[in-house]
Amino acid sequence: MQLSDKKVTLSFSDGSEPVELPVYSGSIGPDVIDIRKLYGSTGMFTYDPGFLATASCESSITYIDGDKGELLYRGYPIEQLAQKCNFLQVCYLLLNGDLPDAKQKEEFESLITRHTMVNEQMQTFLSGFRPDAHPMAVLTGLVGALSAFYHDSTDINNPEHRHISAVRLIAKMPTLVAMAYKYSLGQPTIYPLNSLSYTGNFLRMMFATPTEEYEVNNVVERALDRIFILHADHEQNASTSTVRLCGSSGTNPFAAIAAGVGCLWGPAHGGANEAALQMLENLQANGGIENIGKFIAQVKDKTSGVRLMGFGHRVYKNYDPRAKLMQETCKEVLEALGLEDDPLFKLAMELERIALEDEYFVERRLYPNVDFYSGIVQRAIGIPTTLFTAIFALARTVGWIAQWDEMLSDSNHKIGRPRQLYTGSPARNVP
Repeated sequence: MQLSDKKVTLSFSDGSEPVELPVYSGSIGPDVIDIRKLYGSTGMFTYDPGFLATASCESSITYIDGDKGELLYRGYPIEQLAQKCNFLQVCYLLLNGDLPDAKQKEEFESLITRHTMVNEQMQTFLSGFRPDAHPMAVLTGLVGALSAFYHDSTDINNPEHRHISAVRLIAKMPTLVAMAYKYSLGQPTIYPLNSLSYTGNFLRMMFATPTEEYEVNNVVERALDRIFILHADHEQNASTSTVRLCGSSGTNPFAAIAAGVGCLWGPAHGGANEAALQMLENLQANGGIENIGKFIAQVKDKTSGVRLMGFGHRVYKNYDPRAKLMQETCKEVLEALGLEDDPLFKLAMELERIALEDEYFVERRLYPNVDFYSGIVQRAIGIPTTLFTAIFALARTVGWIAQWDEMLSDSNHKIGRPRQLYTGSPARNVP
């Protein structure tokens, strides 16, 4: 960041001495007011519930312009990356700052492929869960347990250890998600196959059985790879901030990523695509397209408790660029699988059309987000609804670990310690 010529002067109505605060500029985006010395100068904190106007760190990984509907990974537009790169190229970009050349791409893909297996004793750990446990509960445990099996790379002050941990997490996450899924079905684990791509390997581990080999569909493989790319990172969202906050204590990377998985599980974050699909299924079961008008009226009625899931975003006040790509991907998958007449997709398209023409949603700048279509794509592939958030965690792992590594490389980083506006009882004595 660069110190700006501008300064901010904070004045007080009680005649107290004004305080001058420096202003910093990033490469793009809003300037920031440096308030680090505010408490020392004034004895006061700032109050910002949800951190809506607070920059918690300096980062060069991801940039979002919500008004423009723009998402950049290391400066590259998400649209270009999703169309021209595969997921592991994007992983390399997020970790290293630039896209790999042909040699680097080959070496990185080979490195990830050689680390996809997990310690066989993880099977014993897995067997301790109830078969009907939610996959996110299982995944949180499995990721956290990695530190018990791979403790040879947990010196967070060693850049090489951080690199090894990043490789291991990216490589093993598909294996862990597939293990959790197979366990819930009562089916044996399918081990990774080094001859397949990252995403093709995951599909095989998910859907193959010892009695019947799974042939990877190229369209489905590319579609899921694109889903991974679209979910790889998204600036300082709740789960990424959780990983940074957890990691700021000096904990090992596996514990920090497990914390991110736990945060992602929330329905307001990673569970949103599951909620959007359930909304469409409920609408389909209650009249479908013919009932959209009534449904929209209920959404507008704040007393009804009915919400339009998959629309709107904390940051985007324009069309989520990931949603456009997801809509295209949805069409490609349904066509490849012979599901062009899928009623849920038709319902989603009509609901989107009506909502985008309705003044109520236009005035509030509520546009479809990535969750609106991703559930339909995953459902068409055969992924169960309960696994949607685990797929999200798989994709977001690279973003989490890149952000964690960047934080540890930042000389300004400190253990996270938000302050509060206390409204409880003042000091009192026990009678």
